[in-house]
Amino acid sequence: MTFTRSIRAVLTVALLASGTSQALAQSDPHTIVFGVAPGPYGDMVNQAIKPELTKKGYKVVVREFSDYVQPNLALSNGSIDANLFQHSLYLEKFSADKGLKLTRLITVPTASMGFYSRKITSLDQLKKGDVITLSNDPTNLARGLRFLQSLGLITIKPNIDPTKASEKDIQDNPRELVFKPLEAAQLPRTLDSVTASLVNGNFAIAAGLKLSSALQLETLDENLKNVIAVRTDDLDKPFVNEIKAVVESPAYAAVINDPATMFSQFQRPDWMKAQTPAPAQ
Repeated sequence: MTFTRSIRAVLTVALLASGTSQALAQSDPHTIVFGVAPGPYGDMVNQAIKPELTKKGYKVVVREFSDYVQPNLALSNGSIDANLFQHSLYLEKFSADKGLKLTRLITVPTASMGFYSRKITSLDQLKKGDVITLSNDPTNLARGLRFLQSLGLITIKPNIDPTKASEKDIQDNPRELVFKPLEAAQLPRTLDSVTASLVNGNFAIAAGLKLSSALQLETLDENLKNVIAVRTDDLDKPFVNEIKAVVESPAYAAVINDPATMFSQFQRPDWMKAQTPAPAQ
């Protein structure tokens, strides 16, 4: 009986711990729970967003998820109040596929996808049969293929929507490279066993890869830059307006533009570029 009671006690503590952020998100209007994936965006919340929200009277909690699925499900069911891990293309497709009412609040500086390798030092060294891993979720798979096309390694069939392309839509692959789609979080681990990998910026940083070590970095379209997402029904709530105001503030820009931070290497959203003053003549 004592052993059984002990097990029940342990399970109760675990359930209470896992439910803490959900309870905060649903019951306390002055607590904001952010969901993030592994990588730099939890740091962005903690370093560039949380301090200013704290000054406004909010308690900010960061909850990290291990994949690209749970942060949106948690946002939809009220376990968290906002998330920061995905670009708008992914958000729109995921929300449509799952029937979720989630909306982009604001676009933030983003670490781009990189072409990483521990086997070669130049794309010119790629040869027949070399294996390249890339993300297997539909939006990032298509994104990876467009990146490969921009590097001149493949061409996508012209009658295909490039935002929906899969490996079956490759028209030309002159070097006869082999493409292996995998879960995005696993890609950095493949670098010791394959020729190269297309790794999303957040997972590259989480794995200790430097953006500057990529053989090539993609140039991000605006819809591939990461966004803060919220529930559509919450768009007019005060805490949502405060999040947006903080991201648009000089204090946020100061952290992002600090050369000592990793964020200084991120590609800026268009709205932020427009705020950058022109250099003195």
